[in-house]
Amino acid sequence: MLAAESIGLYIWSTTLRRSFPKFLYFDEYYQLSGHENLEALKQRKASNTLSESDHPLLGLIELARLDLDKILGAQRTQELKNKLQGASNHLSKQILKYWSQNRHLRMSFDVRPALPGDPEGMREGTNIWGEVEDTKHLVSTGLGTRSRGFVWFFSFLAWYSAEKKKSEPLILLLDEPGLSLHGKAQEDLLCFFDSEIASNPRHQLIYSTHSPFMVNARRFDRVRIVQDKSIDTEEQLTREEEGTKVFVDVLEAGSDTLFPLQGALGYEIYQGLFVGPNSLIVEGVSDLLYLQTVSGVLGAAGREALDSGWTITPVGGSDKVPTFVALLGAQKAMNVTVLVDFQKADHQTIENLYKRKLLKKSNVLTFADFTKTSEADIEDMFDEDFYLQLVNAEFSKELASKIKAKDLASKAPRILVRLDELFKKAPLKAGSFSHYRPARYLSEKIATLTIPSATLDRFEAAFKALNQLL
Repeated sequence: MLAAESIGLYIWSTTLRRSFPKFLYFDEYYQLSGHENLEALKQRKASNTLSESDHPLLGLIELARLDLDKILGAQRTQELKNKLQGASNHLSKQILKYWSQNRHLRMSFDVRPALPGDPEGMREGTNIWGEVEDTKHLVSTGLGTRSRGFVWFFSFLAWYSAEKKKSEPLILLLDEPGLSLHGKAQEDLLCFFDSEIASNPRHQLIYSTHSPFMVNARRFDRVRIVQDKSIDTEEQLTREEEGTKVFVDVLEAGSDTLFPLQGALGYEIYQGLFVGPNSLIVEGVSDLLYLQTVSGVLGAAGREALDSGWTITPVGGSDKVPTFVALLGAQKAMNVTVLVDFQKADHQTIENLYKRKLLKKSNVLTFADFTKTSEADIEDMFDEDFYLQLVNAEFSKELASKIKAKDLASKAPRILVRLDELFKKAPLKAGSFSHYRPARYLSEKIATLTIPSATLDRFEAAFKALNQLL
């Protein structure tokens, strides 16, 4: 038994040990203080008694290519200033490329003799101070006084930069990384993971999260689901099913456990289907069908169609347009334009899109701009007789008789309002009128229909106006 143990220990120490990775766990306690006494820091490093905040600070100093001995041994002020300035420039370039929230920040170091009023432990010798300068607002703040998320982000980047230099097999363990970061900053953190850690063949990252922003929807193969099924059911589970399990098959997971994956997938699908660098916001799916169909007709006739560079984005109603404009417009390098229905009640809402600087005035278009009427929906872009032809064909089973233009007694400028008043007096045999169905009918039967030239002229004018905004 002893011989077997000795052989195993020998194999471990001579062969396996040097290939076995080191496990390192980074949590919220590894936070940058942003300032430290250099002599004390150097002494703790030499005696291997570093405090938790020392690890990221040393990583930041090393990432800036500073040397503690050279800082303390500097003989000329100009020499020290040059070293610190060079370190600040290098550090800003290396780290801020992963912080897209504010490109006007600059990291810097300052080294000064200790003063009696400095923090405890920093009243003798030489102190180093880390600062963040906002070049936009011309103000500097101590690194340790920034937001919790900011400090965590750079603490981790600095800590990992020091570990990466050791070039040894490493497994990083993170529990809820970026918990104090908002969604965009979490996306930045994912970019860092992919660029700096996933590309390192000697390092492996394992982290837990409940945030959909910390799940890369393009790499679901990396995801492992952790769940304790016993808390989600009152049923008696088998011994094998009890307790916390780790699995890959999403069909085994409960709805609560799947929520982060659903959020990540939903965001990715929406981005891929309806959001592009040039997003044309419309109110609903019927607008999408009309625009795509008529654009195809115009293109086939050699006339100007809607440029393929536009991604038509239906948002589900006029009340949602401002919200989507604000959300999409906040994304950098995105060209957002709206083409929406117009009625007098919407006048202030539409004006606010450019008055509040959400969009340029030229990027706010309404269908009334092309029908030359006081109010207009996309349906009013069509000749009245042609649109009634679509309605009669689609609702042939629900109508008592075909609708004619003379049946629309209302003088309202919008045809949907005129139809609504007609159906109040003469309801459909079953169901209710849906303005989506004529749009679907047009898209499905376009090969058998002839769109009037006046209708095509109005749509072409709209497409020309839109294409000029690309």
